[in-house]
Order: sequence, then structure tokens, then C-alpha cells
Amino acid sequence: MGAGKSTIGRLLAKELRLLFKDSDKEIELRTGANIPWIFDKEGEPGFRDREEAMIAELCELDGVVVATGGGAVMRDANRRALHAGGRVIYLHASVEQQVGRTARDRNRPLLRTANPEATLRALLESRDPLYREIADVIVETDERPPRMVVQDILERLEQLPPR
Repeated sequence: MGAGKSTIGRLLAKELRLLFKDSDKEIELRTGANIPWIFDKEGEPGFRDREEAMIAELCELDGVVVATGGGAVMRDANRRALHAGGRVIYLHASVEQQVGRTARDRNRPLLRTANPEATLRALLESRDPLYREIADVIVETDERPPRMVVQDILERLEQLPPR
């Protein structure tokens, strides 16, 4: 959360001349409701079911860069779909960076807590090993402009053997 998935994904897609799809935005477009509303009405499990279906659909597409929500990696089905769908890039950000980037964002239902920093630490602790497990490329985003991160990704993708 707050690692720059949407911003960097959009820039990466532009550089690669591919379509860009954000799974959260696609869910919002399909439902006509924003993510916090879905969380409020269906709870996190309901949202995660929608997310799983959307990720499965997006991973079937060719020629697309997909950004997922930070919690997508928690479901085995999502990890399998992402891995099978193409290269997986893990954008890693420190908790301090995440706190700074999400402080004023009201679209983060999981951060509606008394201590968002503690929540982010717990989320990173549970999610980080799963992202590392499926990632083809791991990129640090702290204190780096998005264009520099994209250049790093492009260089590292070129070095990967074909799948």
C-alpha cells in the first residue's frame, strides 16, 4: 500500500506501449461503487472475492500491465494467476514511506484505524514474504521518482531469461 503501483504501472505501460489496468479501478468501474463503500457493505471478504475474479480476468489478457491492490497477494488463487499471467514486479516501500504516501488518502479502508502505522507494519509483515515468493523483479521505491523506478524495472526485465 502506497508503494506506487498505480503511478508506476501507468508509466511502465506507457513505456512498453501496453494497456494499463488497475484491478481496484476496474472493480469500481464494474460495480459503480468505490472500494471503501464495497468494504462497508460487503466486508473485506466480499471485496476480496471481487478482487480475485477481477485479477483472474485481467491476467488472461495479453499486452497489459496490471496493478493490483496491496492485499491481492494474500489469496493463493491471485498469486497463481499473477505468476501465470506474466512477469510479477514487486514494488517495495518502507512503512515510513507508506505512512507518508497514504496519510491523507481516505480511500484506504484498512487504514481507518487509530494507528495506521502499526497496521501498515502488520500488513507488510504478512504480505512481504508472499510478494517475494512470486516476484520476478523486486524494486525499492523509497525516495525514488517514479520515472527512475520505471527505468530500473525496464533494465531488470531485459535481463530476465524468457519464460
